Amino acid sequence: MAKSSKWHPWRYIRDHHPHLRVHFVDPAEGSAGHVTRRGIEIDKTCNQAERRSTLTHELTHYERGPVPDHPYFGPREERVVERLTARQLIELDHLVDALLWTRGRVNDDTAEELWVDLEVLETRIQHLTPRERDYVEREITRRQP
Repeated sequence: MAKSSKWHPWRYIRDHHPHLRVHFVDPAEGSAGHVTRRGIEIDKTCNQAERRSTLTHELTHYERGPVPDHPYFGPREERVVERLTARQLIELDHLVDALLWTRGRVNDDTAEELWVDLEVLETRIQHLTPRERDYVEREITRRQP
């Protein structure tokens, strides 16, 4: 698989949604960010990786439309957005590089290497397709000293 550069949600919002504004606000309980009528609000206490993860997550919500206010479909949509966010932020070759660097550990150091929060990293790994998982395992085996 070909290497490419990391996803930049700030560039994406500039190029595709220049009308959207990002506001850094006092933390809302249980949420690092959300879409509002003013744009996207992000918890001002988030670090850079958390901001990148949160902005991508909220952009995905924005593009997919409102989360249904429904006991089944609301949580389901949230899970879909989490998976799409993780896939957007972590390309397979970058995942392989990070796992090799951290000797296969999935922790804050690995997440930092990928410029994401740990939750995004865990979601990406949990939802690798069988083909992606095989690729990651083959690459790690091939590239280990």
